[in-house]
Amino acid sequence: MRYFVTGATGFLGGYLTARLLAEGHEVVALVSDEERGRALAGYGVRPHLGSILDRESIRRGMRGAHGVFHAAEWHAVGERHRSLVERVNVDGARNVLEVARSVGVPRTVYTGSLASYGDTRGRVAGPGFQGRLLTAYDRSKYRARTEVIAPLIAARMPLIVLQPGVVYGPGDPSAMGRRFTRYVLGRAPVVPTGSAFCWGHVEDVADVHYLAMQHGAPGRTYVVGGPAHTLREILVIIGRLVGKRRGPFPVPGRALRPLAALLAGLGIVVPPLRGPADRIRAVSGATYLGDDGPARDELGFSPRPVESGIPDAVRALLQELFEER
Repeated sequence: MRYFVTGATGFLGGYLTARLLAEGHEVVALVSDEERGRALAGYGVRPHLGSILDRESIRRGMRGAHGVFHAAEWHAVGERHRSLVERVNVDGARNVLEVARSVGVPRTVYTGSLASYGDTRGRVAGPGFQGRLLTAYDRSKYRARTEVIAPLIAARMPLIVLQPGVVYGPGDPSAMGRRFTRYVLGRAPVVPTGSAFCWGHVEDVADVHYLAMQHGAPGRTYVVGGPAHTLREILVIIGRLVGKRRGPFPVPGRALRPLAALLAGLGIVVPPLRGPADRIRAVSGATYLGDDGPARDELGFSPRPVESGIPDAVRALLQELFEER
């Protein structure tokens, strides 16, 4: 089978592409950089030069595709990135998915995010739930879900939507991955209490993308979050693995909200402060939780517990740190 993949040079998209190749499929990857395209070609991928903001380049790359995986996104929480986040996560999704529909691709899998439901305030998001959208990323994923995905599903496009939580693992370049690194290095000794997420190892989330292409019901949205844990619980596990005797010092998440509000206000005059304000809001006791039961039952999603997944990520992190030194 031939699959067209966006985001193949990214974290999750890279693992997904590797899974597809391992299954013997042909992968056409949309890339905007020739050098990255050449690197992918070395692994057996067919790079297609283009952009998710250019419909014609998308259309050319999709020719003959049996399925499309749209995994490309821009994950930034700072308001100063808002324009780019909106263009990539909303306009880019619209371009890829509408072109897939127009050329008659049999099945398309879209990578959304639990962030599109906003802060769940300790509850588990289900159908119809909507919490407060805290960051520019949250708002972009909400817009994609409501303005792009919903109309296409209503038009009976053969589209399957997956909503991951925090995706972690070896090679994680995200803000959460950087937070892990700072904590290991002793640069982030404090953690807000109450902040909780669903945690999915990148290999498991990539696997369920493949399973969704094979077995997902068109028009369905599946949460593929993994087990729920507070950020402090995860950092305690990481600390034990690297020999820390004490976990991070807990600070009430709500106590950080006035600081976020202050930075947001100052950001009107000093725009670079908007980014830290957004990042603090996202962890000031906020929760991003969802029920992945349907994905387990219908797709065979089997996320590993963090006790076995986090050590994998920490080994890779330590190896990278020692190589740098």
